[in-house]
Amino acid sequence: MNQRKYLTRSEVNKILCAAAFGKHGTRDACLFRLCFYHGLRVSEACKLQVSDLDLNQRVIYIRRLKNGLSTIQPLTEDVIPFLQAWLQVRNTYRAVKEPWVFLSQKQCALSRQQVYSLLRQYGERAGLAIVPHPHMLRHACGYALADLGVDTRLIQDYLGHRNIRHTVIYTASNAQRFYGVWQK
Repeated sequence: MNQRKYLTRSEVNKILCAAAFGKHGTRDACLFRLCFYHGLRVSEACKLQVSDLDLNQRVIYIRRLKNGLSTIQPLTEDVIPFLQAWLQVRNTYRAVKEPWVFLSQKQCALSRQQVYSLLRQYGERAGLAIVPHPHMLRHACGYALADLGVDTRLIQDYLGHRNIRHTVIYTASNAQRFYGVWQK
């Protein structure tokens, strides 16, 4: 059987709890929250710059990769306190002048490989039955939005998809969309 390509909300929450207690818990919990709530690819998260954040306006500019549509999104209340906490810790780093939001111990941007490794470790610590990878957080975002009844076109824009075919996978498996069909 092929491994599932997304994480459930419950699994995401377990990872977020495990991350909060890691060696760099403030950074990691913030990183994974941003990836989930904003559907970030691992490279988009690693390349996120401090100048892409406007905490006064409570928005984030997301530079989508893979020819995706870049967007400005409101930061959610689920993300803001973690982002503020991480930025406070980040301000104590020697490399505070570096543009990257997520810095490593070596005072440079976190690499994709480091994020993969961290997520694997936190997935294991959280007791997940599957081995998570960062793109599963992006897919979890799409499925969670579909489960909340968000319109497919809005999910498409939110994730930066140019082609709707890349988005319908999230709504096709959503049983919620059928409730009420026969009640006219």
